[in-house]
Amino acid sequence: QGQLVQSGGGLVQPGGSLRLSCVVSGLRSTDYIVAWFRQDRGKEREIISCISSSGPGTAYGDSVKGRFTVSRDSAGNTVYLQMNNLKPEDTSVYYCAARWAPNLTFCAMVPDQGRYGFWGRGTQVTVSS
Repeated sequence: QGQLVQSGGGLVQPGGSLRLSCVVSGLRSTDYIVAWFRQDRGKEREIISCISSSGPGTAYGDSVKGRFTVSRDSAGNTVYLQMNNLKPEDTSVYYCAARWAPNLTFCAMVPDQGRYGFWGRGTQVTVSS
């Protein structure tokens, strides 16, 4: 059974950087798109980035474009979200999620959470001075 285990996060000052990791086990990396979501208290979960199941295809939401970068390690089992130039409004709980989409070289930002079969537990990112 698939499992996503997240790490990273924490407290950082505005303008700082953090890297989140999402280790995917029990799933073939070329079968699943991995996306990053975030959710503020009292708000809907927002998709912010995704990476394709095959090849380097990535996509970003407008709120993070140019500041965040999603990538996979060479084995394809760990997905990273590098977050630079962090702002207070980036404060949120961040989740990784996997969606069945075998051998796709592009990534579509699918916001429907029901399309994702596997989720990490979430990690808190706080941007504050």
